[in-house]
Amino acid sequence: MEKKKKRKVEAADAMPKSSEANWQWLVHRGTRPVFLVVSLFGLLIRAAVSLHSYSGAGNPPKFGDFEAQRHWMEITLNLPPKDWYTNSTSNDLSYWGLDYPPLTAYQSYFHGLFLRFFDPDSVALFTSRGYETYLGKLLMRWTVLSSDALVFFPAVFYFLYVYYYGRKGRNTCDIAWHIAMLLINPAMILIDHGHFQYNCISLGFTVGAVAAIFSHKDLVASALFCLALNHKQMSAYYAPAFFAHLLGKCLRRRNPILEVYKLGLVVLGTFAIVWWPYLHSSDAILRVVSRLAPFERGIYEDYVANFC
Repeated sequence: MEKKKKRKVEAADAMPKSSEANWQWLVHRGTRPVFLVVSLFGLLIRAAVSLHSYSGAGNPPKFGDFEAQRHWMEITLNLPPKDWYTNSTSNDLSYWGLDYPPLTAYQSYFHGLFLRFFDPDSVALFTSRGYETYLGKLLMRWTVLSSDALVFFPAVFYFLYVYYYGRKGRNTCDIAWHIAMLLINPAMILIDHGHFQYNCISLGFTVGAVAAIFSHKDLVASALFCLALNHKQMSAYYAPAFFAHLLGKCLRRRNPILEVYKLGLVVLGTFAIVWWPYLHSSDAILRVVSRLAPFERGIYEDYVANFC
């Protein structure tokens, strides 16, 4: 009896007591395998969610945000940049007119090229409204999934690398949970892959900017956050934090005026590159700005919030 009790006690002592027991099959292999496995699982969840319907499916005349994103691809492919934000017979702004910054328009253009290569009818001007074929929906879902994999996932890996690099007593289990929290975020997955959006791009730029700050690359952080701001104006919500932090760091350095000057050049340069097609006149700039903050039609529309 005593031998059996000793064996039970030894077996209990041999079991991992730390929280790493939940991840022991994986964490001992290192951070990269953890990231790879969680990433694959995250992509699987995203793919599973995308199999479900989306907001506005089969519901004319607006058809929901899925149709908005598809329509922007249609517009950016078939019209010159100067007409993307202008109301005309070819671009009826009352039907899902572009109301995000130019970087979203460029993203729509490149995704539209992808759709046109495989299914030209899905982005044909005028005739593609409410286009909801199986192939069209599959291609649209792939654009979101690829955006996640190419922008948000690398940004998360970059952030975790610089956040944990050189830390004493870092726990691989903590890193694993951190990866899971970021890559398997239910809200983000449901909005982007269920409802249908591309928040993963602007959030990816933002996470990359935070990672750049942790790695003391303030100019890179400024450029990345400017890209986030130029992709979706919702990034302005956390602009004060970036502005205060980066400006404060500049003012604490040996030559604060030079540091602020360099930071300003990066910000202005990034904005100039993104807004280049509209810098030829103040009217063109104001047309875009009026679409980003459409106060004349109310803060909220009847089908979507303007600042989402």
